[in-house]
Amino acid sequence: MNMRRVVSLTLVISLVPLLITSVVLYIVPEGRVAFWSDWKMLGLTKTQWGDIHINLGWLFLLAGLLHLYLNWKPIVLYMKNKAKKLKVFTVEFNISFFLTVVCVAGTLMGIPPFSTIIDFGASFKEAAALKYGEPPYGHAELSSLQTLTRRTGLDLELVMVELSAAGLKSEGEQQTVLEVAQLNKVTPKEVWQIMQKAQPVAAVGERPVFPDEPFPGFGRKTLEEICNTYGFDCKNIIAALRDKGVVAGNNQTIKDIADTNNTDPHLLFELLRTIVTSN
Repeated sequence: MNMRRVVSLTLVISLVPLLITSVVLYIVPEGRVAFWSDWKMLGLTKTQWGDIHINLGWLFLLAGLLHLYLNWKPIVLYMKNKAKKLKVFTVEFNISFFLTVVCVAGTLMGIPPFSTIIDFGASFKEAAALKYGEPPYGHAELSSLQTLTRRTGLDLELVMVELSAAGLKSEGEQQTVLEVAQLNKVTPKEVWQIMQKAQPVAAVGERPVFPDEPFPGFGRKTLEEICNTYGFDCKNIIAALRDKGVVAGNNQTIKDIADTNNTDPHLLFELLRTIVTSN
């Protein structure tokens, strides 16, 4: 057996599935969406794709280190000048080092084309969120029926009645949404859709109460849409935000407002909630 050949072939062969898993993880929906909708590609879940990618990465790394060890002499030759003297900072080394630094720095600074690559991947995730839907909050599938109903304002007894009427089995209010979904061979999203039938009907003319936590798709909503939904005066909200150092327009999405003001949608939500609850 030729170890050098084994190592080289392992590098080449493992690179192919590693590239495939990299592409899949690049376009895979956000975890909250993937787990909520039981997203799969080629029969594999987001977790399984991630696990394969990690282990292939370790195999590729180990093969790469062995390849480095077995080919150390040729590599050293790359760093020698015409006089055969070792010189680490050769032209080729400097170019390689520079390209690596630019890639890392460009990504951290968020400048094109590195930011374009990240934004392109994010567009796939946003499209998936619209297609598959989002949970009422992150990893809601791991919450018990009791916890989910309490956090979303649903009546637990009515929820249990709705689940039973829909033919879904459950082992009690302490069972998680994911366990109920797996027991009935449906997705957590489908369980939630049935649970929502127990939503109390608002009185005529009664405006919805602003939630305690960001709701799914909050970042994609415009400020005007939020104000219209909850009956706020958009001009007053914009003025209140301005007083707190946040510049916003009624047609801007929450995400755009957050980006413009160097903050994030979650902090902006808390600021909005403070404004509307203080009035």
